[in-house]
Amino acid sequence: MNLTACLLLSACLFAIGAYGLMTRRNFIAALMSLELMVNAALINFVAFARFGGGGAGAAGLNSAHDAEAGSLFALFAVAVTAAEMALALAIVIAVNRQRGNLDIRELDGMHG
Repeated sequence: MNLTACLLLSACLFAIGAYGLMTRRNFIAALMSLELMVNAALINFVAFARFGGGGAGAAGLNSAHDAEAGSLFALFAVAVTAAEMALALAIVIAVNRQRGNLDIRELDGMHG
């Protein structure tokens, strides 16, 4: 798989996620679309770290170390995103218990 194929895959995933985020009324489906967009960005990080290293960076790293650094950054971002999604799902459960539905358009009255 080359850089172009990775970027094309990432662009398709991001477009599907953006479409899902704009068209879904269910809060959980919107969160899933947002997760798809984040995963597309992480594919870009790993692809550019793997294929984009043209030479030594500022720290004198070679392309193998750049690929490892890109993968570690993506792994860290996945862990942070998992924590964010856990918090978002806790909010979704609280809203569902209070209101009885998960329609995004009815959540405009949430301010104090």
